[in-house]
Amino acid sequence: MNFKDHFSAHAAGYADSRPGYPPELFEWLALQCPRRRLAWDAGCGNGQASVALAEHFTEVYATDPSQAQIAQAIAHGNVHYEVESAEDCSLGDHTANLVTVAQAYHWFEHERFCAEARRVLANDGVIALWSYAESMVNPDVDAVVNELHHGTLENDWPPERRHVLDRYRELPFPFRPIPSPAFEMRSEWNLHQYLAYLSSWSASQRFMRRTGTDPVAAVTAAMHEAWGDPEQVRGVQWPLLVLAGRR
Repeated sequence: MNFKDHFSAHAAGYADSRPGYPPELFEWLALQCPRRRLAWDAGCGNGQASVALAEHFTEVYATDPSQAQIAQAIAHGNVHYEVESAEDCSLGDHTANLVTVAQAYHWFEHERFCAEARRVLANDGVIALWSYAESMVNPDVDAVVNELHHGTLENDWPPERRHVLDRYRELPFPFRPIPSPAFEMRSEWNLHQYLAYLSSWSASQRFMRRTGTDPVAAVTAAMHEAWGDPEQVRGVQWPLLVLAGRR
């Protein structure tokens, strides 16, 4: 099937510039699962969540429709990667103790995926989706990034981005909900690392292809002024939305 591929063209840069998910998230997910034999990580991208899940599950089956993303995926002995769509998984019925989707559910065909997740999930299995949107550093840096995100790049974000900003409120989640704690992602980055993250945005890449100019380079001077010493390491935070449930 066709899929909306916004990341394959810069898969290597994407893999190098993404913030990490908090270990506490995976510890909490494992505690929700009576059995921990198999986890399916759908839309796994570079395998960041897949490898973290492998610390808690005997086997992780990680799938993504992008061959380029799978080629950049992090190797791990307990993780098996396959190029597959989230809507058509080759796992057997009721085999997965956990199904996860990290920062990808908004790209899926939601009804088809939810039906597939229900088929694959064990009777006592758990499904969890999570996403993050805008980062926070300090008011000066955030003001520059906000103008880049909502101003310069406004017309270059894929329409599905609105679901992330809206915290998935309009997307179906036909599972019995499990209340989750509040989680946040945090990275300790210098300015070069933070600019690399901004460049990894799909909208930044699309703007560059469309106009031939680099939108992040255009705000680098303003970012230097807002950040201060570019070698200064600052905390970058992203509130994490987590939807978890059972069949």
